[in-house]
Amino acid sequence: MDNLSYSLHLGSDKNKKTSSRNMAKNNKSGSTSLSNNAIQNARQLSRVDNHNYRKYDNENENIAIVRGTTSLVDDVKNIYHKEFDYSLKEYNDKQKRDDRKIKNYFDYVSNNSKNDLACELIIELGDKTYWDTKDDNFKKRMTSVYTKQVEDLELLLPNFKVASAIIHYDETSPHMHIVGIPIKNKNKYGLSKQIGKSDVFTKDSLRVLQDKMRTLCIESFNKEYNLNFTLKTKQKGRNKDINVKDMTNYAEMKKELDKRQNDLDQANKKSLELDFDSKEVKDLINDLKTTLTSKDKYILKEEDKNKLLKYVDKVESTNKDYEQIKTLSVTLNNVNDELQDNRKKIKTLAENNEALNLRVSTLEDKIDKQENEIYDLKEENNSLKSKLISLTNRIKNLIKFLTKKMFSRDDRELYHDFARDLYTHKIITDEEMYEIHDEYKFSKEKDYKNKTDDFEL
Repeated sequence: MDNLSYSLHLGSDKNKKTSSRNMAKNNKSGSTSLSNNAIQNARQLSRVDNHNYRKYDNENENIAIVRGTTSLVDDVKNIYHKEFDYSLKEYNDKQKRDDRKIKNYFDYVSNNSKNDLACELIIELGDKTYWDTKDDNFKKRMTSVYTKQVEDLELLLPNFKVASAIIHYDETSPHMHIVGIPIKNKNKYGLSKQIGKSDVFTKDSLRVLQDKMRTLCIESFNKEYNLNFTLKTKQKGRNKDINVKDMTNYAEMKKELDKRQNDLDQANKKSLELDFDSKEVKDLINDLKTTLTSKDKYILKEEDKNKLLKYVDKVESTNKDYEQIKTLSVTLNNVNDELQDNRKKIKTLAENNEALNLRVSTLEDKIDKQENEIYDLKEENNSLKSKLISLTNRIKNLIKFLTKKMFSRDDRELYHDFARDLYTHKIITDEEMYEIHDEYKFSKEKDYKNKTDDFEL
């Protein structure tokens, strides 16, 4: 076997029939990878936790934890806090009524039947027929392959936050369960950042994801095991035609075939002539007459003798051509074998190259996105800087205005109280308040001194 099957399944709640659950338990991978394993609430998450970590039988020596801790529930809750706490606070601060506030987003989603609490992906490379012939050490090298799959998934799908990734080695074939949180941003209603399975996993996006992940997986597999395996039955549009002119030694092989083709034509011509002469020789033999002295002896004319000798020469010549044809047949078989081998090598190289290009293009897209975000942040920073300068100038003008009012006997007390209110509400700083208060004291002392001077006078 030189090719492997690949599958990537997303858990769904579309099919909840008992027959479907039984079918899921008995599928090729031995995993519940059919469309009846959605994680809609905390109870189902706990059930997945028990299954993935083998907590129901305490047999966890044949699992490998790629991401997360030993508690799937805690890992998912931590993702919820990390991703949604800020948006939750932002949302609650806008609510005037307490009954509209959301205390805990994890509990809110768990109790809401419209959204899945988390999503589970199941990835499998190879089938039972392939893995049945492999020992445990060989199988467990898949940890490296599946670890790379998690990294590729995070690179390809940044809005899917992986909480847990666990490989099962105790079933018919090594496969990996990935549980994560799909996120949609910039929402107009509700939280600005929300859970969003239907936005992250559309029919088209899931097909594209499967298409890319399978290419990356076989490349990682070949690299880990130092093999040249290819994938079974690619999706429509993925198959590539390989031009034989691009194959190794094609020119030399074609030259050899052209040379042998002439030999083949000559041998074919001689074979046709030999068929005709064979009929003539048979007729000649049938017409031979016996001698008068013995019935075991036949009379052969000189002319007929020459015909027979000529026929023998043709047989010998044809036999030589036959030996050449045998050599040609071996050459053709060798050419065919080399062509087939080259096709496989080129297919493997093409898939490896596609995987490399995919990683590069994904990284480039990520860099472009980050550069756009940096540009937007710079624009926002410049806008905020401009607003800050404007606000600072207004505060300075306000301080000047208030300071000036401290010298007015009629307005002084009123504006001093107003300045104290601004200070209490943290609109003006300590330093600015000190400046106003100093002017206030100075102006009062000056007025008092002027009154004293007038009295003495």
